[in-house]
Amino acid sequence: MLKKIIIGTTSISLLVGCSSFEKWSVETPVLISTPHPAKSTELTNLSYDKERLEIFLKKEEDGTVVDGDSVTEEKPPQAEGPITPSEQHEEEAIPVVANPTAINVMVNKFWALPEGYRPPDLIRPNVPFSFGNENSDRAKLREEAAQSLEMMFAGALNDSLELYARSGFRSYETQVAIFQNEIATFGYEQAVLYVARPGTSEHQTGLTMDITAKSVKLELVESFENTPEGKWLAENAHHYGFILRYPKGKTNITGYAFEPWHFRYVGVEIATEIYNNGLTLEEYMDDVREF
Repeated sequence: MLKKIIIGTTSISLLVGCSSFEKWSVETPVLISTPHPAKSTELTNLSYDKERLEIFLKKEEDGTVVDGDSVTEEKPPQAEGPITPSEQHEEEAIPVVANPTAINVMVNKFWALPEGYRPPDLIRPNVPFSFGNENSDRAKLREEAAQSLEMMFAGALNDSLELYARSGFRSYETQVAIFQNEIATFGYEQAVLYVARPGTSEHQTGLTMDITAKSVKLELVESFENTPEGKWLAENAHHYGFILRYPKGKTNITGYAFEPWHFRYVGVEIATEIYNNGLTLEEYMDDVREF
């Protein structure tokens, strides 16, 4: 299978918006941007503080749960006050992907989506949601991913397992508010460890869904890995074109801690190869820069 990467150099901005990708085929090679020469491959600190992580995962009072790249909310959280000059930081520019509508687009700490991008084909999949029938952005995925999610949930139900979707698409503007709030609340160094910079969240591609179950009280928690639902997803998601995006033991490659609830649509062919070979998306795309 062709995995040729055409390198594009598009405009680089400080905070760039996330975008989604058109259906990808072997005849249409993947496109990503060239690495920015000034972009560091070093992450300041990957020693995730347990207490800090628990605070993030339990932020439910305002309808928000935050993890490495996952937030479930309708309205962006508001910082308690403006960020002072001492709290402001000059960000390194992150290169922008050249193929924001490709199904296999790679968005991470080194590749961002065009600012303000919003997928044109977002729809609400017909699956159970942890927040009911609310028709908000977080209930939406790109059409192809949404249809595949429906089939995956139906497959799980056929095996007597009930899955719940919790967080799908998230706009660039929402990610800006979340990131600024975390800086104001916890400081910049902690914010960059636990929250994706605006433009670098997979949720803005419209190809990612956080999935949970009643066995973990519809929460996003690491213990989901050991539930019947979590095990079924880990073993079967690739049949429907989804991959476990941030697997255990791959933090040095993905830049994020293990997230057993975060599933990304890449299509059945790519998902199957990634699953069979125990790869991350970075490894599959031959663009690994370890932290």
